[in-house]
Amino acid sequence: MTPPAAHPEAAGARAAGMPDAAPRAGTDRPPVPGAPRLSAARGTLLREITILDEYGERRPIFIPAERPLTVYVDRQELVTLMTLGELPELLVLGYLRNQRLIERADEVESITVDWEVAAAAVKTRAGLPGLQARTARHVVTTGCGQGTVFGEILDGLDGIRLPEASQARLRQGTLHRMLETMRQRDSIHRKAGSVHGCALFQGGEMLMAVEDVGRHNAIDTIAGWMAMHGVAGGDKAFYTTGRLTSEMVLKAAQMGVPIVVSRNGVTAMGHELADKLGMALFGRAANRHFLCYCGMDRFDAEPELQRAPVRVVAG
Repeated sequence: MTPPAAHPEAAGARAAGMPDAAPRAGTDRPPVPGAPRLSAARGTLLREITILDEYGERRPIFIPAERPLTVYVDRQELVTLMTLGELPELLVLGYLRNQRLIERADEVESITVDWEVAAAAVKTRAGLPGLQARTARHVVTTGCGQGTVFGEILDGLDGIRLPEASQARLRQGTLHRMLETMRQRDSIHRKAGSVHGCALFQGGEMLMAVEDVGRHNAIDTIAGWMAMHGVAGGDKAFYTTGRLTSEMVLKAAQMGVPIVVSRNGVTAMGHELADKLGMALFGRAANRHFLCYCGMDRFDAEPELQRAPVRVVAG
């Protein structure tokens, strides 16, 4: 497969104007100086099919339009991501950042996505020295959508520094507002299911949200948006619908975000890493319910009154 030509205007023009392509959240912020030029590749996010239900009736439904995206860095093939493709350029940028292949967005000159060849061409400003050696060692994880994390990320735990608990906190009322915002959001999951969502919050305000077929793609897209716009993570909270495995916790920590909230649960290694890094992890969070697994010193609890048990008396 040949990577697309590195012309940001070329990619996505053919796919523009798709009626079911989601609005680009968080694009009102100016990019950092020297930020890469990005194409605007947009594709159909939903596909309509006809199904047969349990009542023997045929009816149309929507399903997510998953597609492969092969990433080339300076014409060298790096990885193929299976993605919904809502914000593919930011996904690629965030993937490079979370895999620690780049440190800053300005190391990349341009990212061009062309869905006709299902490829993303990344052009760097000075190359990525030792790219093959740096990506040779990997650990297979429980990830969906990509499922690998390069080994040197695990080696860099000691270099991660998050704000002290006194400087980065979450109030219970703010947590409730976050969960209510996500509950009311018009989402692809609500229309079709089969996707994960991630969002970045500052206080109770949602700054950026994205959905993808895998939770790793979604968090990488958030990371790409943060890198593109110079958004720091120290005073932010991260929300995901996916489970908090070790890799998800690591990625949030690398983004500088000390507070992570999940609608799902937490694995033992995810808990261990978060505790070691001083992060607050909230799981099983929906409506007004949640469990704080670790990092209680970052949480300002406002406990609700427990309901009295209902006693049923047989008549």
